[in-house]
Amino acid sequence: MSFRHLIDFDDLSRREWEDIYARAEQIMDHPEEYLDACRGKLEASLFFEPSTRTNFSFQTAMLRLGGTVFGFADPRSSSTAKGETLKDTIKMVSAYSDVIVMRNPREGAAKAASLYSEVPVINAGDGGHMHPTQTMADLTTITRLRGSVDGISIGLCGDLKNGRTVHSLIKALSKFDDIKFYLISPRELAIPDYMRAFMQENHMWYTEVTGLEAVIPLLDVLYMTRIQRERFIDPLEYERNKGVYVLSRRKLERAKPKMMVLHPLPRVDEISVDVDDDPRAAYFEQARFGMYARMALLMDLANQGHRKPDPVEIGTKPVCSNPNCITQTEGGYLPPLVKTVGGVECCAYCDKALR
Repeated sequence: MSFRHLIDFDDLSRREWEDIYARAEQIMDHPEEYLDACRGKLEASLFFEPSTRTNFSFQTAMLRLGGTVFGFADPRSSSTAKGETLKDTIKMVSAYSDVIVMRNPREGAAKAASLYSEVPVINAGDGGHMHPTQTMADLTTITRLRGSVDGISIGLCGDLKNGRTVHSLIKALSKFDDIKFYLISPRELAIPDYMRAFMQENHMWYTEVTGLEAVIPLLDVLYMTRIQRERFIDPLEYERNKGVYVLSRRKLERAKPKMMVLHPLPRVDEISVDVDDDPRAAYFEQARFGMYARMALLMDLANQGHRKPDPVEIGTKPVCSNPNCITQTEGGYLPPLVKTVGGVECCAYCDKALR
């Protein structure tokens, strides 16, 4: 195993993912054999943003492995409310725990946390950027129910601009063969430029469309997402786009008999309740499979032990202009990290192109 943190699904090779999946499958089939796999280990659960499934899934995963959990689900109950920096929170919490699971509304926050943590950091969602463990739930569901991921035609539908689950899934599927992407969204909610550059750089087949019904007969997997009110600065923009895609039982009549419907949840109105009883609806199973994938991941990371992080250059000013990037609020100490995507220099925290 070559990875220390899980910030982005790119941190995993395909072989590493397959090892995690194989372990998750073993846990599903023989849970009694893993009751003490993390006995004595402590998970720090730092949720600076609301969550139900991810937070409960990680807590349940650690408890089922024999470990324990502490943390917060509201930053107002932590020293963040007093002005404590993310760096100081992480340095303090990593001294107490064996693994940190963090959700933060700032893009790149998990990357920033990993620079100062003595223990592995797992990104449980950083703003509209990435959500790699939701992707583990997605891949586990597809593999368990379909047998393999290679060769699928997948429709990603909804808010592709702000959808961190979509961005992580696209990155993950770059590791598989013969994937076709149908990117279904309003033009103003299309995938961001850095994700488009990633797909082009990795020679991924994709087409962008604005309508669901025309492409639904072509799909093996339909991945629905909600239009996320919390990601919109302009409330009028949200009002224009909410409810634009609604999957109903009638629309499913044109889909393949074994097409799989996934959703990271929570849903609002983008999947009608009359779809829930259709055998193709797999989104509640998806949430359960995610727990097993997180159990497999925690077994690796919580047992790695403490390690002093490497010294980092103290930042002077942010190089990124993305207003949602972690460097905009914590830039006084973060090093100005840059990477290249598709020949374009990008912020290494949030992946946005530098201007």
